[in-house]
Amino acid sequence: MDRFVYYLFLAFCRLLSALPMGVVYRLGAALGGAAHLILPGYRGLVVRNLTLAFEGEMTEKEIRALARKHFIRLGANLLSSVKMATMSREEVVKHVQVEGVELIRSVANDPVGAVGILSHLGNWEALGQITPLIYPGKSSTVFQPLKNPFIDQFIRDSRSRLGMEPMARKKGFHRAVELLRERGLVGILIDQHAGDGGIWCPFFGRLASTSPLAATLALRTGASFILAAVFTDKPGYWRMVIEKPELSATRNVAQLTAELNQALEKQIRRSPADWFWVHNRWKTPQPNFLLSEYKRGIALPVGMTAADLKPFRIVVRSSNWLGDAVMTTPAVLSIKKGRPDVRVTVLVKAKLADYWRRFPEIDEVLTIEPGEGLFAVARKLRARYFDAAVILPNSIRTALEAWLAGIPRRAGYAAKWRKALLAPAFTPEPAKVPKGSKTPAPPQPAQHQVHHYLQLAEWIGGEIAEVPLESCFATQPRPEGPLKIGLCPGAEYGPAKRWMPERFAEAANAVSARVDCEWVLFGVAGDAPVGDEIVAKLTGRVTNLIGKTTLSELMERLGECAALLTNDTGTMHLAAALGVPTVSVFGSTEPRLTGPLGPGHRVLRHQVECSPCFLRKCPLDFRCMEAVTAQEAAKAVLEVIGC
Repeated sequence: MDRFVYYLFLAFCRLLSALPMGVVYRLGAALGGAAHLILPGYRGLVVRNLTLAFEGEMTEKEIRALARKHFIRLGANLLSSVKMATMSREEVVKHVQVEGVELIRSVANDPVGAVGILSHLGNWEALGQITPLIYPGKSSTVFQPLKNPFIDQFIRDSRSRLGMEPMARKKGFHRAVELLRERGLVGILIDQHAGDGGIWCPFFGRLASTSPLAATLALRTGASFILAAVFTDKPGYWRMVIEKPELSATRNVAQLTAELNQALEKQIRRSPADWFWVHNRWKTPQPNFLLSEYKRGIALPVGMTAADLKPFRIVVRSSNWLGDAVMTTPAVLSIKKGRPDVRVTVLVKAKLADYWRRFPEIDEVLTIEPGEGLFAVARKLRARYFDAAVILPNSIRTALEAWLAGIPRRAGYAAKWRKALLAPAFTPEPAKVPKGSKTPAPPQPAQHQVHHYLQLAEWIGGEIAEVPLESCFATQPRPEGPLKIGLCPGAEYGPAKRWMPERFAEAANAVSARVDCEWVLFGVAGDAPVGDEIVAKLTGRVTNLIGKTTLSELMERLGECAALLTNDTGTMHLAAALGVPTVSVFGSTEPRLTGPLGPGHRVLRHQVECSPCFLRKCPLDFRCMEAVTAQEAAKAVLEVIGC
């Protein structure tokens, strides 16, 4: 097949060689215009790239007009470059005017040659045709071989015919150093995505993986730099411009690479329609679209700070449950630290929005209003362009929201039925078994949900540290006055998680008999009957706030408490995040998975043969909860408050 395509290519070249350059240019322009119409995927890529580069500088209409102009210009230049490969030196010179000839010739008098910074601007193949004609020494380009070996050899031969030595990227470094020390000229294309081996530098204000090869060669050999590009003047005629880039005296490869990117950007801005916008220059890596793990790191040019970068927009889909949302907080904060240009939006049901608004690290809270369906949420996401989504819940619905919105990177656990909706999907590695061992891998230790979410954040490149939940909020001093102790007798998940109301009351009365305190009851409206039953049995002071607080008010009033006596609830996790010590009654659930994190907490649990069952309703005799006595709860509360 490669050989067949090559013969078609040769026939095409012979056809073009028989046509005048002006005709070839106009034919290519027509083909480029047609491509703009019939290739919506590439058209969308060009519009997206132009938007990333010129957002705030051009209107949407101007960007779409520039995209069409680019397709026309690209088609014309690509076809003309194929034609030029068949032309003699004399014919090539007639079509390309050169500015800066003396600059490039002066390099031959230096002790070491020069590194030519090249890009895919205009008819870039003309660089390989013209450079050997104007440079008195040896010249070469470092290139990425084409997939078709026959066409690749054809292009290499056409360059060599005019005196340009081609060097494959994988084999060219040592020869490039040798050539520079022989006062040669080595051209390097630096405007393509460099993958995991690149340095992340701003390009049009947005971080892009950039090859450090040019900077490395120059610093290794002492070579100077020249900047060369070919701009389109008119149909069939081009202008090759050679100049010195404005660079600092830095000896740092990363810093120098960032400055070369800036010099290239200035060049492209002169004629943006000429540059190769079809290439995914700002490709979002997978899975590590957060950058803390990349070995070459991030570099900014002198005078630029992280605040000057265009944002990398991530939407984090929060859980719909308060407790789960709290347990995801360290993961979300680590995502925020994962790259300096990140802008984090949390997508969450409106009832939990106030929780996320308390964090200055969160740039935006996007709410799902009551009654808002799947497609409405997807449209809301699509209206804001996001580079990536991190989907913390394991439901199909949350993955569908991001998939329907067209977000290019969608990271989440590969839960049942939704792996195809994620890109990338995370499946933790199983425990390794030694080679040749017949013993099965040992069972994995129970992992707290906080670390479950942190593992996902680490996989996408987040900066992971042991962040105690109580450090998530800035803790406020407890108010003076009577001691306040919280009590949360409900649990939205179901009755299997609810300790008996009479024991809550008995424990609270035992504490009140020892300490002058006020009990403050918390819960949702559905817990009101239970709250009334407890209040009726309490002998001390009590304030019943069940069903009477917003989430924001709950956080404020909970923060005033010296402790919280509670079931396994979202309020328990919220108290832990606020630095309020908890006494938690566990039965059907597992504290190693969802217990409160941080110092000062007490978990009351008696292991019975059927726990943890994780059921909403107990099908037996509630033995796990019956085993927890009011006396041990009162004792734990007194210990927590220091009495």
